[in-house]
This record gives sequence, structure tokens and C-alpha cells, in this order.
Amino acid sequence: MAMSGGRDDGEPMMEMNTTPLIDVLLVLLIMFIITIPIQTHAVKVDLPQPDPNNQNVVDSEKNKVAISADGVVTWNGATVDEVTLRQYLDQTAAMSPEPELHFQPDAAARYEVVDGVLAIIKRSNVTKLGFVGNEQYRNDF
Repeated sequence: MAMSGGRDDGEPMMEMNTTPLIDVLLVLLIMFIITIPIQTHAVKVDLPQPDPNNQNVVDSEKNKVAISADGVVTWNGATVDEVTLRQYLDQTAAMSPEPELHFQPDAAARYEVVDGVLAIIKRSNVTKLGFVGNEQYRNDF
């Protein structure tokens, strides 16, 4: 069985018909051109601005970060999120002398929350950190 290169000797032609492939590629190209402006469309969102009258003042002596059993993080008794906590920690690190930071997680707090808050504290370069409430674990060991 010899293969033919497309001569008229009755053998099948071994060349691939690329017309359908080119048609599919052109359709895909047109679809990409149409969808690119949709992907770069921006939506303006009005984000809430912090109220300057309702800011917790960072104490110059000592500050307390507590984590409750349900995972709520508080700064000196007021509930804070991760961004606000980082801002407060940056303010304390910039003070001279640096105030003490007391860290008090609840015994029933989830490890993931406690670990996340400790990572934020470490990244903020706070040097005066103390753990408060360790006496609750005294009889566990």
C-alpha cells in the first residue's frame, strides 16, 4: 500500500482540510474581542469613611487585645476588624516609648483566630507583648 500525495491515481488524499479549523479560530477570536471590554469594566463603589469622632484612642501606657470564645477581637474593649487592629498596632509601634500590649485570648477561642491575630501582631513589629490570663491554664498540665 503506497500513499499518494494527492495525484489523480484514485488513492485518498492525505492533506488535512484546515478550513473548518480556521473558521472555529476566527469565531473564537471574535468572541475574545467582544468579551475583553466586559472584563475591564470597573464599578465604582462608595466605601464607608471612618468617623473621626468615634475613634478609639491608643493608650500610651498599655493596650489590651482580647479574643472572645466566639472569635470576636476587641481592642481596649471595642470590637475591631483585622485592618483596624493593624492600624492601632502601627500607631503603638510608632510611639516612644512603646506602650505595653496585653494579649488575652479566651480558653474556648478557636486556634485559627488566635493564630491570625498573633500573626498580625508579629507583622506590626510590636516589641512589648505580654500574655494575660495564662493562669486559667495552670491546672491543665
